[in-house]
Amino acid sequence: MEPSEEAQSSQELDLEEITRKLLFLDKWREIFSCNRLGTNNTTSQNHEGDLISAGETEDGTGRPQPKGQGHLPSSRLCSVPKPSIISSKSGGFPVSLAMATKLRQTLFGNTIQVFSSDWTKAYFQFHEPFSDLAFALQVGKGGVRSIQMAVQGFIIKYLLFTRKGKDCNFLSLCRISKHDQDHTLAAALAGILWAAGAAQKATVCLITDDTYVAPTPGYSGDGFSERLQLFELSDKEATEKFIYDHLQCFKGEGCHGVILFLYSLIFSRTFERLQEELDVATTHLLQPNAGGFLCRQAVLNLILTGRASPHTFNGCQKGKSQEILHGVLTRSDIGYLQWGKGTSDDDRLSQVGSMLKTPKLPVWLCNINGNYSVLFSTNRQLLSDWKVERLFDLYFYSGQPAQKKPAHLTIDTHSHHWESVQHEDEHRPGRRFSPLEMVIRTKWRDATINWNGSVPFF
Repeated sequence: MEPSEEAQSSQELDLEEITRKLLFLDKWREIFSCNRLGTNNTTSQNHEGDLISAGETEDGTGRPQPKGQGHLPSSRLCSVPKPSIISSKSGGFPVSLAMATKLRQTLFGNTIQVFSSDWTKAYFQFHEPFSDLAFALQVGKGGVRSIQMAVQGFIIKYLLFTRKGKDCNFLSLCRISKHDQDHTLAAALAGILWAAGAAQKATVCLITDDTYVAPTPGYSGDGFSERLQLFELSDKEATEKFIYDHLQCFKGEGCHGVILFLYSLIFSRTFERLQEELDVATTHLLQPNAGGFLCRQAVLNLILTGRASPHTFNGCQKGKSQEILHGVLTRSDIGYLQWGKGTSDDDRLSQVGSMLKTPKLPVWLCNINGNYSVLFSTNRQLLSDWKVERLFDLYFYSGQPAQKKPAHLTIDTHSHHWESVQHEDEHRPGRRFSPLEMVIRTKWRDATINWNGSVPFF
């Protein structure tokens, strides 16, 4: 019996639908089977530096795929990020049990605690390029926020005062591309690690696809610290290039980027130097807080100054038991301001000294009631010419999701004859001050602050 025209038409439609779905599956199989998209007649190079011949690709495990699985004709227009896990054959040297144990003790004071989820999920990610916040990192909460904001200070330093051939103005910060963002992040991270290595060498930690340390009764594994590969670099430019080549290990989702940077910071400084710089008041770098971990001041000072000084005052002081406590010895490029409850019950130990208040460049990491932010000026002469300090502009980035562009403030430190009456009125009961205004006045005591039409942050 001949099939009816209606049945024949239905069969043809079913066949077309099946064919369409098979083609769709083949398309996605080709996308996910390759590490980098290329063309059939080219030879691509994977992230390990090993050549993969035409028709051979790798999946996420690093295993070669069978020949004959061609690439999409239009794949040259696409791009797939480099993986955040490198091959164990990439060089460097693997972490040992002794190193992993010492690392855990330096961070937590024991070998049992592991990072909380807010830490393991944190990485370095910019806002959209060519936007009001193109220069700014998207920051997390808790301890990771303080590290991201400290790195933010060095990003601003690089964009305003280190880049060659670029304008040092606020608009230049908003005009950077994704390419500029990548180079800036690599330069900022490399500069911090190089300073921590005493300008002699830097160590960069990356995660490999092999495990080198097995958990023991005295050491709890976390699934990634046992897979570290350490790379020592003896040149600052080489450090920057290495980080740039492996930038996905710090800025890719799920890469543990902030933790890897912290590990790199510790290994660059070395356990020996850290032991000399910490004191009886600070024996390890992180402290538990509400299910997570906060950075102690030594971590922030290590990023800002290259030394893990546990306190913010100048030089050294004696504690209540006459022990020697270590503060900041020299001025650094990036400063630090603090207002609100300090990290110590002794107000004397919580004071920020002039070494941090007056950095070489007008960029400050701010700790306002435990929330970290960045305050900066685009005028390099602000801290070296007293005439500039009479009336000047500052920009403030809080990192809060609600902030769509930096706040623009005008600071006037020149006293006027009517200010005494104004100050008396300001200090009447019930008068509220913005915490940002208060932290600015820890540096410029009697400054009047114009928000230029913005609503003050409380």
